[in-house]
Amino acid sequence: MRDKRSFTNKQKKIIIGVGLGLFVVLSLLVAWFAGRPLIRFAGEPDKFRAWVDERGLWAHIVFVGMVILQVIVAIIPGEPLEIAAGYAFGAVEGTLLCVIGILVGSVAVFLAVRKLGQRLAEVFFSLEKLKSVKFLQNEKRLTFWVFLVFFLPGTPKDLLCYFVGLTDLPLANWVFITAVARLPSVVTSTVGGNALGEEEYMTALAVFLATTAVSLLGVLAYRMICRVREKGN
Repeated sequence: MRDKRSFTNKQKKIIIGVGLGLFVVLSLLVAWFAGRPLIRFAGEPDKFRAWVDERGLWAHIVFVGMVILQVIVAIIPGEPLEIAAGYAFGAVEGTLLCVIGILVGSVAVFLAVRKLGQRLAEVFFSLEKLKSVKFLQNEKRLTFWVFLVFFLPGTPKDLLCYFVGLTDLPLANWVFITAVARLPSVVTSTVGGNALGEEEYMTALAVFLATTAVSLLGVLAYRMICRVREKGN
């Protein structure tokens, strides 16, 4: 595992603080420009989506920026943004915007960790958590296993984004994994958000319940993989 001098606690707090600050600013912008009309058009999702469309490229750029920051500031959960994307932009466009943001953010994290090493990963995650996925470090079929753990729902993808940069995985493989393996989990969230926007509440409930159940299975599968691979290495 790549290992360099660690950041001090003060430096870690500054990095996290700046990231959270940027995320809050973007959130306030979205709340001001999208939250107010959303309340105004409550129960009229078609009008709200028409309002979003009127904002054109600006609304899309702001949202993608929020997704990028969410990936970088790994302590921020991504599912609420994905659900909001489905509601505001629809399932297809919302999925596309999320994938773009996740891809850009994930590549940025990957390259930053390649440059700064383990000390950057430790800004957001303890050494113990990093060691919990260390089995990937010496894995011969690295691309396969990284793809699998990102494909499984419920796995700690934010942690893994920072860890993968510590491995020898090629950047091209990482781009492919980020764009493809995470797609199912994004789609379920945006489809659920779209169903909420269409006032199809039973459909939304069914999607979210099914996603929760599959995520629990994914967590179990991930833990099993960790145990098996740790024993094999």
